[in-house]
Amino acid sequence: MPDKENILSKKILILCDMFPPAFAPRMGYLCKYMKKAGWEPVVVTEYINENTFAFLKEVCDVTYVDFYPYKNRWIKKLAWVATLTADCLFGYKERRMAKAAARKLSQGGFGCVLCSTYRTFPLPAAYKVAKEFRLPLVADHRDIIEQYAGTEYIASKMGRFSWLNRLITTLFTRRLLNERNKVLPKADCITTVSTWHVDTLKRYNGNVRLIFNGYDPELFYPEQIKTSEFVLSYTGRLLSFAIRDPRPLFEAIGRLHTEGVITPADFRVKWYMDSYSQQLVSGEAERFGLLGYMDFYPYVEASQVPSILNSSSILLQLANTASQSGPKGIMTTKLFEAMAVEKPMLCVRSDEACLEAAIREANAGASARTAQEAYDFIKYYFERWKTDGYTSVSVNKEVVKKYSRKEQAAQFMDLFMELQKKGDEHGKAY
Repeated sequence: MPDKENILSKKILILCDMFPPAFAPRMGYLCKYMKKAGWEPVVVTEYINENTFAFLKEVCDVTYVDFYPYKNRWIKKLAWVATLTADCLFGYKERRMAKAAARKLSQGGFGCVLCSTYRTFPLPAAYKVAKEFRLPLVADHRDIIEQYAGTEYIASKMGRFSWLNRLITTLFTRRLLNERNKVLPKADCITTVSTWHVDTLKRYNGNVRLIFNGYDPELFYPEQIKTSEFVLSYTGRLLSFAIRDPRPLFEAIGRLHTEGVITPADFRVKWYMDSYSQQLVSGEAERFGLLGYMDFYPYVEASQVPSILNSSSILLQLANTASQSGPKGIMTTKLFEAMAVEKPMLCVRSDEACLEAAIREANAGASARTAQEAYDFIKYYFERWKTDGYTSVSVNKEVVKKYSRKEQAAQFMDLFMELQKKGDEHGKAY
């Protein structure tokens, strides 16, 4: 009789809203380490014209569904409006994703369907094909609507007038949640990224697993690089001050400047971000009289980030206090990449929840609840930098190791095997 382990499939279909080279590397790194472990991930995703993670582009078989294959700006904008309307009325995008996924599944040999999303799309499509082909479904949620302080999960205004925007946003959000919540109870398992997310999603399905975001150990490791400037670095977006509040940081830097501790010649804050985020940061920096300390850069290709982090003196994590009306459970990739390079991390303003606990457990830096705490932290490491020419922190390596993308891929692969065994025991045709 053949060993059951040998008849379980290592071929997994992954449906996701975006995939490297676009933003959101969670699935890209998962596929990388699945392939290294002898698995066969097959991806179906929406095409997004972005190359942030170009080095993960050829990691596995990827089918891109292009909803806007037009070069003309105005035609593409009209196509976006038409697609959004058709999707709201008829589930257009979900239907096309399901069709593309079904073509892959019809080739046979798959053991599981994994869907990764941050709102809802393409979860209904994943459920449809998983049900049709009688495969277990894992619903992976990198972000959820409930974590935001407002409507930051919607990239652009939904209406020209404020009242119309509010109405359309409310209806659109209700639809997203309804579609998501129809599927969640039917998923064989939900995976997500923080303890807060686990607790929230357990309302819909009791089988929720915590698999953190993380860092790639082949890319992120400590290097001691002496620098001629003391550099605070931030790589990422700033959707709103309600989610990420840099003002205590600016207050601390302003005081260090007033006291003559720092000057623009030896102290820089470097921001790697999109243009909208730059506008928010520069406007606030100007209000504090600190534009002379700020350097702004566009997003860089992800393979360049390790060098940026290792050449920094302090790595910034922007956040805000978690509350019912504020952000909740947000633990981004850059948090764990900062831990991996063993540079002092400063979280401003502390979320007083998941982020603060993770930073404390890893001994990776400080979560500043006040401008005074940020001031003390920056001044301490500035003095160390003046002596040594670089900074470092002695992280708890065992804690940091659990955030490795390789370790997280192992968690996913164990889950896929577990679900296949469970289905086989119940006589399902997985």
